[in-house]
Amino acid sequence: MKQRSRTGYSAVNTTVAVFSRIVAIFAGFVTRVVFTHMLNESYVGINGLFTDILNILSLTELGAGTAITYALYKPVADNNIPRQQALMQMFKWFYRLTAGCVAVFGILVIPFMDVIMKNRPDVEHLVLIYILYLVNSVASYLLVYKRTLIEAHQLNYIVLVYQTAFLLLQYICQILVLVIAKDFILFLVVHIICTIIGNICLSAKAGRLFPYLNKKAEEKLLEDEKRDIYRNIKAMLMHKSGAVIVNNTDNLIISSFVGVTSVGIYSNYFLVIGSVRQLLDQVFQGITASVGNLGATEDNSHVKKIFETAFFTGNWLYGFAAICLYELLEPFIETSFGSNYLFTSDITLVLCINFYINGTRKAALTFRDSLGLFFYDRYKAVAEALLNLVISIMLVKGYGVLGVFVGTLSSMVLVSVWVEPYILYKYHIMQTCSMFFAKYIIYALLTGTVWVLTDVVCQQVTGTQFFILAVRVLICIIIPNTLFTVFYHRTEEFGVIKEKARELIKRGQ
Repeated sequence: MKQRSRTGYSAVNTTVAVFSRIVAIFAGFVTRVVFTHMLNESYVGINGLFTDILNILSLTELGAGTAITYALYKPVADNNIPRQQALMQMFKWFYRLTAGCVAVFGILVIPFMDVIMKNRPDVEHLVLIYILYLVNSVASYLLVYKRTLIEAHQLNYIVLVYQTAFLLLQYICQILVLVIAKDFILFLVVHIICTIIGNICLSAKAGRLFPYLNKKAEEKLLEDEKRDIYRNIKAMLMHKSGAVIVNNTDNLIISSFVGVTSVGIYSNYFLVIGSVRQLLDQVFQGITASVGNLGATEDNSHVKKIFETAFFTGNWLYGFAAICLYELLEPFIETSFGSNYLFTSDITLVLCINFYINGTRKAALTFRDSLGLFFYDRYKAVAEALLNLVISIMLVKGYGVLGVFVGTLSSMVLVSVWVEPYILYKYHIMQTCSMFFAKYIIYALLTGTVWVLTDVVCQQVTGTQFFILAVRVLICIIIPNTLFTVFYHRTEEFGVIKEKARELIKRGQ
């Protein structure tokens, strides 16, 4: 296979990741619309409930993929095949154990169905439906370990192509099942079949790329190596568990203290904001393996340079997107769902600020995970989760929905924003991070300035909601990017990006 530079791999992985995410979002949305029209509300509720149950059970795996991929970067960079074989043998055992645990714990849930569902829906074969969800969850772990080696070789685009192809096949078949048969059980069977066939095909591809995967490992891992891997898996479990609490308690608090109606309004905002976040996150997902290779082969000063360039890129992308969301959410929601589904502007502002700050963390999180530093800030996730719950509950009583989102913002700023880069600079770059935080403040202030100027111009636009939306789109594309270019064109990070772009263009010619 033709070898590329880290920049080349990152560009290919990011491009494919963004495209595949767009396809997945659109196809999933269409399937969801057909699903809600062809089946009654009980099936919609069951789908959400059983998915949540199995997401909780999957905590047995959370973080393992990150720890596993990190362990592979060094032997992949050194072309140490015996060590790769030993690691993959261990990971095969781990994923099979995970599948077994999910199966056992999933079966143990069945006797408590009536406890979990206060008002049990009038749906036939409910236990069978749950078992089909469980089978699909367990099947998703089988053979998946081979995918990790593909990702460690910076070939994530291959994984994405396979995943997207089988996801499209699944959605098309499920839509046909819904339209022709309106059979929910057959709908789930299609999902299981596509999951299994997709894993088999991807596993076969990994075997063709790396024939040594099919041979028995002759070298064994040292006890110290095993201990480090287990330690990292435990650390990532804490990180992911904390993230689950932070990201999934807002709706619960809003429902308990404000009302279900507000949850419904938030769901529309979350749909739009979440889709934008998923697209932009693919930029950093695409460079993850390249960062791991960077840490295994380059010195700390080079890592620092690339990290600060990535942070600069994230600030620009998420800052631009946050401004667009703030200016476009209201007319978009009103046009799509009606004025009854609008939040007040202060709530929208806090949601967009949350989006921006979360986005500026992506570079630090990507480097932390790819460089294996997740053990050092494992308690950060717990602290953020507890603060989020306490502050949100305190504020919701006086400020309603706004208080919940301010609580989430506060916990993020008080903990994650400074801990994550601090860990990176202290344990890998080996320098103080004072200059980084100075840049962070400058970037935030400039983003705020651009945000205000863009808002002033957008507020001058009048007319129908559709006209306002169309004109604001143009304003949000032109003004923020023009001002960012003026502010940053002399910075070192901007120069690095231009140079990388020239390299890619030359290679493409």
